[in-house]
Amino acid sequence: MITKIGVPSKGRLRKSVLKEFKKNRYNLISERGERDYFAKIKNKVNIEVIYLHAREIIERLGDNSLDIGFSGYDLLKESSINIQKKISVYKKYNFGNAKLVIAIPNRWIDVQTIADLEEVAFEFKDSKKQRLRVATKYPNLTRDFLFSKGVTQFKLIPSLGVTETYPFTGSSEIISDITSTGETLRANNLRVIKDGIILESQACLLISKKSNKKAARSGLLNSFI
Repeated sequence: MITKIGVPSKGRLRKSVLKEFKKNRYNLISERGERDYFAKIKNKVNIEVIYLHAREIIERLGDNSLDIGFSGYDLLKESSINIQKKISVYKKYNFGNAKLVIAIPNRWIDVQTIADLEEVAFEFKDSKKQRLRVATKYPNLTRDFLFSKGVTQFKLIPSLGVTETYPFTGSSEIISDITSTGETLRANNLRVIKDGIILESQACLLISKKSNKKAARSGLLNSFI
């Protein structure tokens, strides 16, 4: 029986996960070179590695087409409750660290906290007859966070690219986005609201709950602790 492992297909998360394989002396072999999305582990005939987008790894663990996967905690928590119930967090790593935050344009000097943002949201509704628009790739986490803080007069705008540009192109007023150092936000005249941290995230080793025994039999899990 083949154990299928999802590894991020690009970016810093991919590099860090591959370092974990190397550290544990697991030699990944792709028959068709670097662009091959499939790999084997030398001397492990019953394991297949599949390179996927980090978001897709969560989905595939949820539908049990992957047994083990490496992805971000933020992406797990953004997924539907139904999917989250089907996945176990086996380990959290000290890489892939980032925060999901509410960020606003620097020119909004009177807005420092979420309470201030709530006031602005009501002003928008009263004066402009529209809701405060929030651009994000994390609608579920953003919605739940704002509601929990008493902010209700907003509209989520799906971000399809560089979220930091949305407030300056007329696409939204503010954003929620993932950031590791805050440098990109600052470079684009945005700042994080003081109490605007939605979630702290890091890379995780995840297991499909249906595959618990299968994953354990792979012999890999203890290596990655």
